[in-house]
Amino acid sequence: MARHRNVRGYNYDEDFEDDDLYGQSVEDDYCISPSTAAQFIYSRRDKPVGEPVEEYDYEDLKESSNSLLNHQLSEFDQARLYSCLDHMREVFGDAVPDDVLIEAVLKTKFDVQKALSMVLEQDKMQNLKVKSEGTISMGKIAKGVLLSYSEVSTDNVQSSCPQSANHLDCSSKPFGFSGSVAKYGLYHNSSGKSVDCQSSRSESEIVPKVAKMTVSGKKQTMGFEVPGVTAEENGHSFHTPHKGHPSEDTSVASSDILETVSKSVLSSHTIQSEEQSSIQTPVKKSSKLKQQIDVRAELEKRQGGKQLLNLVVIGHVDAGKSTLMGHMLYLLGNVNKRTMHKYEQESKKAGKASFAYAWVLDETGEERERGVTMDVGMTKFETATKVITLMDAPGHKDFIPNMITGAAQADVAVLVVDASRGEFEAGFETGGQTREHGLLVRSLGVTQLAVAINKMDQVNWQQERFQEITGKLGHFLKQAGFKESDVAFIPTSGLSGENLITRSQLSELTKWYKGLCLLEQIDSFKPPQRSIDKPFRLCVSDVFKDQGSGFCVTGKIEAGYIQTGDRLLAMPPNETCTAKGITLHDEPVDWAAAGDHVSLTLVGMDIIKINVGCIFCGPKEPIKACTRFRARILIFNIEVPITKGFPVLLHYQTVSEPAVIKRLISVLNKSTGEVTKKKPKLLTKGQNALVELQTQRPVALELYKDFKELGRFMLRYSGSTIAAGVVTEIKE
Repeated sequence: MARHRNVRGYNYDEDFEDDDLYGQSVEDDYCISPSTAAQFIYSRRDKPVGEPVEEYDYEDLKESSNSLLNHQLSEFDQARLYSCLDHMREVFGDAVPDDVLIEAVLKTKFDVQKALSMVLEQDKMQNLKVKSEGTISMGKIAKGVLLSYSEVSTDNVQSSCPQSANHLDCSSKPFGFSGSVAKYGLYHNSSGKSVDCQSSRSESEIVPKVAKMTVSGKKQTMGFEVPGVTAEENGHSFHTPHKGHPSEDTSVASSDILETVSKSVLSSHTIQSEEQSSIQTPVKKSSKLKQQIDVRAELEKRQGGKQLLNLVVIGHVDAGKSTLMGHMLYLLGNVNKRTMHKYEQESKKAGKASFAYAWVLDETGEERERGVTMDVGMTKFETATKVITLMDAPGHKDFIPNMITGAAQADVAVLVVDASRGEFEAGFETGGQTREHGLLVRSLGVTQLAVAINKMDQVNWQQERFQEITGKLGHFLKQAGFKESDVAFIPTSGLSGENLITRSQLSELTKWYKGLCLLEQIDSFKPPQRSIDKPFRLCVSDVFKDQGSGFCVTGKIEAGYIQTGDRLLAMPPNETCTAKGITLHDEPVDWAAAGDHVSLTLVGMDIIKINVGCIFCGPKEPIKACTRFRARILIFNIEVPITKGFPVLLHYQTVSEPAVIKRLISVLNKSTGEVTKKKPKLLTKGQNALVELQTQRPVALELYKDFKELGRFMLRYSGSTIAAGVVTEIKE
């Protein structure tokens, strides 16, 4: 029982007589070793390890206050006096006693310039010549320019401190300079103007003091400011760049702040200061301009000269899209063997052994459980000459809106069809997604297509089946608007991996097929022209809260480019924010250009105001938001004719918005675009027409002629796509 103390009868006051410690429990001293306590427990008795920040002590002010007792001064006059004394001490340091300075200020009625002149004249009469000799080397400032000053006599250096009517301007300056800048008394006040106070110095080095504050009625500014200096000596000029206050947009041209002109043979220099108003030559903007010119060059340098290509994989449900691309990624080494083995084991347990490769792209539990892709899976891989952003679109008709989102961001497409008997026919006939997907990607601007005829191993790689499918599909794709030269047909097997990244060695296939494998075909696609020179546009495909401040949005940059720190405008909410960070393929970058799928970290805006479908643009060149616009539409196969007041669902980039066809303006000729009929009563399948649409909420749109990527849209009705269109006129 020796370990148990008598807790009730114990007198704790004996232990804690001297140290009244807040937040320390009674048991603390008995449960841990002294070394642990010293390391982890804070005690007020311990002295701080670091050196305390040197602060300005007011002892000299107290001493000088004794001499003030002789002069009866009001509080206002005392404040003026202290403010003037601060300025004079910056000039003289400790070389001149305080009594002399106070007397001079009072005699000149708080005029700093006159007081300085009076003290200097007294010094001259006593033959006290103050010279600062020797060479002072300044270290690297901003860009590391070395300055050296030598033999600068300050006999004819005049003080030029601008004073206001009440002489209280002295307090609105920052303080605490080091090195030669402190010796020459160069200051930068909060309004962005340069204030130059020079005078004589003692030969002894004066250690600059930190954080000196004066009490006055003006706003006090704290911090360190190092203005640029241009010193000219023996015909050689040295220049240090000037950096303005970080909170100010304007920075002052450093070469104009100080001009040093050799005035006399004795090599005495007069340093003059010119007060500058806010001249807009910001350092940041000049670097932006530099990068703006080099964006194309930087794009070529990135990824070792490889070009960027956005690829969408489309096709009927269960055609094997996810398995095909998942196996391709595994063969390329983008998925390691350990992860693949885990997927194989898990899919066997779930009774879906053949879905192992699909799980590479179908990451959510629901997608894996149902065996159906629901959202657009996005990943990256590289070929010999390209960097490919892969988007795996869902094939199920319930998720066509998601598929449109993926296809709207793509440059090229891979259409996957199932070669097995009955499956191709089900996908290709009316109601199947093969036709609809082909029409959709063509309407959304995709011109190059690779058709992967999958599951060829189930029909023993028969040439007849391959030719039957290519015949039917080729005819349909030509009608949809694809050129024959831009469509390639490749026999593949997603599960066995044949003809994916290397040409197949199977005798059943090689005896009749001599063409490219799927990877070679993807590599041979021509990348589209990027709109880097146009104003910045980014369409939001996802919004989420990230760690830290701000929130993140993801999407594809349709035009222009962006750098970290840029101001952005979000439409339709019409709110501005700042891009704090840019992430490209999970790697932080300083800039991104048209074609990149990026994630932006934004600050200065509420996440509630941003929805999927918002468009970010530059504040100077905003995108228009409207609820009414005119468009030219092409009607697909529809059962019910379109009339005035017809309700539709507008799919535009990542936006899905209910709309109504307000007016049927005219029917147009498909090939020439001429008006064949004005004010039609209804529109039927295959017609080309000019209509006016009205949306419930504002949508940010661009004209097709200005931005092809942002001028296209799709119209859907009761689960099927009924028309594709381009914006011709924005009404309001």
